Amino acid sequence: MTAATGATGSIEQDFRDAMAGVCAPVTIVTATQDGVPYGATVSAFTSLSLHPAMVSVALDRSSDVLARILATGRFGVNVLGHDQDDLARTFARRVPDRFTASGAPWHYDHGLPRLTGAPGWLVCELGSAVEGGDHLLLLGDVGHVRTAEAAPLVYGYRTFGTHSAFAR
Repeated sequence: MTAATGATGSIEQDFRDAMAGVCAPVTIVTATQDGVPYGATVSAFTSLSLHPAMVSVALDRSSDVLARILATGRFGVNVLGHDQDDLARTFARRVPDRFTASGAPWHYDHGLPRLTGAPGWLVCELGSAVEGGDHLLLLGDVGHVRTAEAAPLVYGYRTFGTHSAFAR
């Protein structure tokens, strides 16, 4: 069986366009190694299990953050609020020090970089890494959680927004 392509003739582009219509939460996944903080914007994030508490995060194989997570076995997840799209854009860029570039206040929480204004925070131990094409799917065991009620930042159709009913 072969995959059908649309009018563009490219399964990769058709897939990319189809996935653009799937709204996703926006997070900044962080790690630290040798006292240096690392972070990247990630929308491939989801809860996985309640018992035990687990999440999954997909990171590109070339990600600096991924290399630090694999080396240290730990990562943090900053779940962003509706007004943090500039922060998401900064951490999505390939710049040497995203923390300085963002200008956003942050601190270490359980030894991991936490963005002070993010309404959600999870501290995870790496349970396993699963091969997934050009990404690795990380399964994290959640050991610490902090949350504040706020309209979430979501990404869909290549733009940032929020959940309109909650924002009201």
